[in-house]
Amino acid sequence: MRTFDCDILIVPGYTNSGPEHWQSRWELQLSTARRVEQASWDEPDRDDWVARIVAEVGRSERPVVLIAHSLGVVAVAHAAPLLDERVRGAFLVGLPDVERPDFPIPVERRFGPIPRDPLPFPSVPVASRNDPYCSYDKAEDVAYAWGAVIVDAGESGHINTASGHGPWPEGLMRFAGFLKRL
Repeated sequence: MRTFDCDILIVPGYTNSGPEHWQSRWELQLSTARRVEQASWDEPDRDDWVARIVAEVGRSERPVVLIAHSLGVVAVAHAAPLLDERVRGAFLVGLPDVERPDFPIPVERRFGPIPRDPLPFPSVPVASRNDPYCSYDKAEDVAYAWGAVIVDAGESGHINTASGHGPWPEGLMRFAGFLKRL
């Protein structure tokens, strides 16, 4: 599949992805990409976030590929059983461990537990060895439960602007490879 053959839905996490974040850059670069907007980025509501993902998929007339980051990854996992066959795949970056008792952002606990059922579409989970929001072992465990093999991003932090991932060309190349297999 090529980018112009599908609708690419960008699903940011908590507080949205700012203009320098790789998701925002990719949204501008990929002509068929659009962001799934949320009613509140700062006070996320799981049911609302899931409903908005489902609605955006429903608006699509072409096959859909999701690109989620952080809390958006968990939202996609919760939405997965409600999505139809238009969703052909998901590129899932920086899973946060919202089940962790010492998770630094209490609002995200509302998104737990993290679904463990296999995803009904191919996925590429990408995780870092030093992500402050999720251990690599936890991310790997969840990826396997979803029926996917995790991509090891090395020591890349949360794979966001704060960790130095503005354009993130390596991620875009990985995403292009994923699209080719769909």
